[in-house]
Amino acid sequence: MPKDAEPRACSIADTLDIVGERWTLLAVREIFHGVRRFDGIARNTGASRDILTTRLRKLEEAGIVRRERYQDRPVRHEYHLTPAGRELGDVLLTLMAWGDRHLNAGDPPVRWRHSCGEVLEPAVVCAHCGGPAQEVAGEPTGRGVI
Repeated sequence: MPKDAEPRACSIADTLDIVGERWTLLAVREIFHGVRRFDGIARNTGASRDILTTRLRKLEEAGIVRRERYQDRPVRHEYHLTPAGRELGDVLLTLMAWGDRHLNAGDPPVRWRHSCGEVLEPAVVCAHCGGPAQEVAGEPTGRGVI
């Protein structure tokens, strides 16, 4: 990057500082699906123990997961999503839908059913009008741009 260049101020970049490393979102995925113990998270993500430990600590420091002791000898913990961590579920579902469309179009590895009974098709829409999020109009507001 040139010396005089400044990176754009952006919440996406700030978020990636926390969840953008390999294995991090997969750990969140597992906790989101109810896998709470370290060994299960490691098994289902394929992450090595030392890497997973680092990622879970970073998620805990960021307020995305919390540890809860379930055993004293030896000391063992379960991991739970905080409200902020549960909000990442929407991000995971949107990433999954993108992967289903662009990487696994013929046969997605997982299909989820919504409580209405239909196959879940996540969509990001404007909270005010319900229109697709891709229909951004005009100049952005605030200090950043996406």
